Amino acid sequence: MIKSFKAMAVAAMIALAPFSAHADNHKGTIEEVLVILSSDSLQTQGMAMVLSNTMAGQGAKVNVLLCDKAGDLALKSYEAPALKPKDVTPGQMLRGLLKQGGEAKVCALYLPNSDYSKDDLIDGVGVAMPPEMAGQMLNSEMRTFTF
Repeated sequence: MIKSFKAMAVAAMIALAPFSAHADNHKGTIEEVLVILSSDSLQTQGMAMVLSNTMAGQGAKVNVLLCDKAGDLALKSYEAPALKPKDVTPGQMLRGLLKQGGEAKVCALYLPNSDYSKDDLIDGVGVAMPPEMAGQMLNSEMRTFTF
């Protein structure tokens, strides 16, 4: 009986070890993140911006790469329905992120494949270059999130 109890206790510790190690990883702070947003879904764009602003508010440096229809968030002419409960658009949330020190860039393919130019982008938004973005994506100290 004691042997089976010990065996069960050891098995439980082994089974829970990955969860403990995983939980410990979240105790350390990630200092810089890359958020890649390419979805044209208003709610997905909104959630990406909510989480980006929240991470910035918790001290992370947030870099955003806007691709495809998500690049529209960076346009001076951007308009979209406001999302509840704060009644703000993803574009307004992007502007808030920039005010917090976040960085945003449209992907290198966005402008050449649209009717827009760099002059159509809001202040503070640049154009991403593949070597720079690949470097961020390969940086083991930077976590990447995609939406």
